[in-house]
Amino acid sequence: QVHVVESGGGLVQPGGSLSLSCAASGRFRSINTMGWYRQAPGKQRDLVAFVTSGGSTTYAESVKGRFTASRDNVKNTIYLQMDSLKPEDTAVYHCYADLYIDSARILYKYWGQGTQVTVSS
Repeated sequence: QVHVVESGGGLVQPGGSLSLSCAASGRFRSINTMGWYRQAPGKQRDLVAFVTSGGSTTYAESVKGRFTASRDNVKNTIYLQMDSLKPEDTAVYHCYADLYIDSARILYKYWGQGTQVTVSS
């Protein structure tokens, strides 16, 4: 019914860059916010960034100035441009979409499958 799929993960060296994308597809009424969480092994999942339907962007303090989130409402896609990557950025990055499925005013959070980002020499 609804699919959220990430792409673009991989292995990069410290100081390098990587771009992630996440697209929501299927049958739904509209999307409220889209964003990114990340989770390192054995650690809690933390919010990285999110973009509202109006285009307002919020970042975690740890990635400000290095990561840029953007959104294409026509394509139902959110992007994450990651620059000046550090080893501590290593994690599985999870995309999410908060969306309305039907006419009911209930917001559901759908998750992507996750994509691995590894920053290492």
